[in-house]
Amino acid sequence: MHMAQESPPATDRILSLDVFRGLTILAMIFVNDLAGVRDIPAWLKHAPADADAMTFPDLVFPTFLLIVGMSIPWAIKARCDRGAGPVRLWAHILIRTLGLLVLGVFMVNAEASHDGQVAGMGLAPWALLMYGSMILIWNAYPSAFGWRPWMYIGLRLTGVLVLVLLYLLYRNEDGTRMGPRWWGILGLIGWAYVTSCILYLAFRRRLPAMIGCLGLLIAFYVGVRSGGLELPSFLAFLHGQTGNASHSVIVVAGIVVSLLFLEDSPTRSIRQRVEWLVVFAMLLFIAGYLLRPLHGISKVHATPTWSLYCAGIGVLVYVLLYWVVDVQRAVRWTRLLKPAGANPLLTYILPSIVYYLLAWLNVTIWPNALGRGVPGIIRSCIFTVLILGLAALLTRCKIRLHL
Repeated sequence: MHMAQESPPATDRILSLDVFRGLTILAMIFVNDLAGVRDIPAWLKHAPADADAMTFPDLVFPTFLLIVGMSIPWAIKARCDRGAGPVRLWAHILIRTLGLLVLGVFMVNAEASHDGQVAGMGLAPWALLMYGSMILIWNAYPSAFGWRPWMYIGLRLTGVLVLVLLYLLYRNEDGTRMGPRWWGILGLIGWAYVTSCILYLAFRRRLPAMIGCLGLLIAFYVGVRSGGLELPSFLAFLHGQTGNASHSVIVVAGIVVSLLFLEDSPTRSIRQRVEWLVVFAMLLFIAGYLLRPLHGISKVHATPTWSLYCAGIGVLVYVLLYWVVDVQRAVRWTRLLKPAGANPLLTYILPSIVYYLLAWLNVTIWPNALGRGVPGIIRSCIFTVLILGLAALLTRCKIRLHL
């Protein structure tokens, strides 16, 4: 297909975005499982906080943030096309944010229970009940008539009640209840999502304004971290939001990418779109390079250079996928990724469900020899494929989580 041909209609589904999401979830499962493997190359481990460097695992979370941003314009456009007004739109955004924060806090507190006990209950059954409740609450139940909608409402309410009970049962080692030790991956996504939605809607979804927001967020991070930005007392809580600003940079970069695909985009052909995306990625790299002397590269500290480099790499990877999948229509190889791309939340929590289930049953499936080196890497690859297969099976059984 010639690069200069006209772009497909803006209403067409962009398959490469689903593939990109599926690949990212696959990588996330792989690096999370790999974290328990010893004696592996340094580039397969997270870089230390103060190393001024980043590795492959440090790219996975920001890539998902980029995809969150790419999804925002399409999701808001679809809701507006269905007649959703500002109240319904903001209700959806805030409910989705709250769901991500709740999921993040529960998952973080499950991981933080060092003694393996929760209010006399083993951690494993507590965690399995937690994940089961999440599935009941956020499952995308099919359309139904008669008594079935009431049954689905009952299932959601049951999930909510069980989560409340689990919250009441949980105690930290010092006897206190659970709280946001940190927000967890899902919680961090939630904060960056709502921040980026506020900016996107406040600036009326304009491409130049969203590019300007990148500079605004970076200036906020640099100003607060350097002490040069004086905030009034009623905004003092924003001093702890520098990490959220960097995460939001990546989400906003994803919004910019998707704005190049909408009907009012300045790009009118595939060639123009690819050129704009490549130039945008190069600008992200240049900005990251210029800012590196200030705070270096660090995923843990969420420095601007880390966020800009990751966004630039993500954009280039997406350009390649767009060319292969949407332009050349080479899609057969993507079949394994479809469940993860279409059902990312379930696929993301499945490894934890499997881990806790095996712990509850006191079952060990991997020999010690697969806990280090190349055998351990192969083990993580096999585990990732098995999770994708399980996600496909559950998706066929109509278990699909949607926030």
